[in-house]
Amino acid sequence: MAPYLSIIIPTYNEEKRLPGTLDFIFAFLRKQTYEAEIIVSDDGSRDRTVKIAAEKLRFSDSQVLVSPRNIGKGDAVRRGMLAAKGQYLLITDADLSTPIEEVRRFLRYLEAGDDIVIGSRALEDSKIEIHQSFYREIMGRVYNLIARAFSFKGIMDSQCGFKCFKSQVAKELFGLQKINGFSFDAEILFLAQKKGYKIREEPVIWRNSSQSRVQLIRDPIAMFFDLIKIRWIHRNLR
Repeated sequence: MAPYLSIIIPTYNEEKRLPGTLDFIFAFLRKQTYEAEIIVSDDGSRDRTVKIAAEKLRFSDSQVLVSPRNIGKGDAVRRGMLAAKGQYLLITDADLSTPIEEVRRFLRYLEAGDDIVIGSRALEDSKIEIHQSFYREIMGRVYNLIARAFSFKGIMDSQCGFKCFKSQVAKELFGLQKINGFSFDAEILFLAQKKGYKIREEPVIWRNSSQSRVQLIRDPIAMFFDLIKIRWIHRNLR
């Protein structure tokens, strides 16, 4: 029988954070009545991330997906989402910036009829316990303003790494995904709105991790160009 929930964790050089993250998730899942799988989708880590994931998951019905090289977070997420077997699919970052317990509320909305529920740090009821640096917060706001102009409408925070999908919706959208870098979120939301899927943006608890993988100069520039690329790649999408 397929699991009720698949939890997809994209990783890149996460040997320090991943063990604690998996322990938290295992502890949470032990209290639930449903079956779940964990998919660690690695993006060519050079440290012990893959070995640690394999050791932690060896006694569970879960998967470790390995890439021979570092392609990008978008590629790791896509591989994880397409390999997932669950009825509902959750993406969460390896640092658990959003507590795993938040998924209970997201699942209720999906069961009630939403197609996608995305975590947001930008809503009135969002609770930011540890903030990013001033520069990162400004860059995030500018990026989201530009993304709303180029890619999607009405979404305040596209980059929070906590998103939950109905399986059939995820399979369609991630099957169309072309962006391998950090702007894959904007592409997926663009595609979802094009396809007419119902998206709910929900406030979450969020704690900044000091070990962000986003490079302050290189990655924002690439992300801005990716927003233009998204419109061009999918210009004939109906």
